[in-house]
Amino acid sequence: MRRIILIGYMGSGKTTVGKALSKETGMMFYDLDWYIESRMRRSVSQIFAERGEEGFRQIEYNMLHEVAEFENVIISCGGGTPCFFDNMDYLNQQGDVVYLKATPETLYKHLLMAKVERPLLKDKTQEELIDYITQHLKERSPFYEKARYVLDVNVLDNYDKIATSVEHVKSLLDL
Repeated sequence: MRRIILIGYMGSGKTTVGKALSKETGMMFYDLDWYIESRMRRSVSQIFAERGEEGFRQIEYNMLHEVAEFENVIISCGGGTPCFFDNMDYLNQQGDVVYLKATPETLYKHLLMAKVERPLLKDKTQEELIDYITQHLKERSPFYEKARYVLDVNVLDNYDKIATSVEHVKSLLDL
């Protein structure tokens, strides 16, 4: 029985690496945000709008405790998941937690491509976005750094490099 849990800031490549790792290992892949949307029949944005962040985080907590009980899975958590309740300690108890670590500059480049899809980012200027990522990452890093494994993903900009990152995860976890 194995659980691989990917954490990191939005845009760090958790879903991309998780899907590729799933394909390589044959393990089921669950993106926690997608799982929440499927179970709640609402988008994360709608849940935020209807229930606020506190309401969303409670749902996220409950769904995390559900999906983290599955066996032989790869789970991609939302960027904020490790930072609320006792989620980070719980994740470390449930499986092999890998922090996909990137610099604010790399995250900015990744998020710029998906800016319209991220409600928290869509109205920010370039400078505001870089400042936001830098500050947010500083706040979240103490939680992320509790992961057993850290993978530098500053190079995730093409499929060959994604494949290399997947190989690094497999090596870290002896897969």
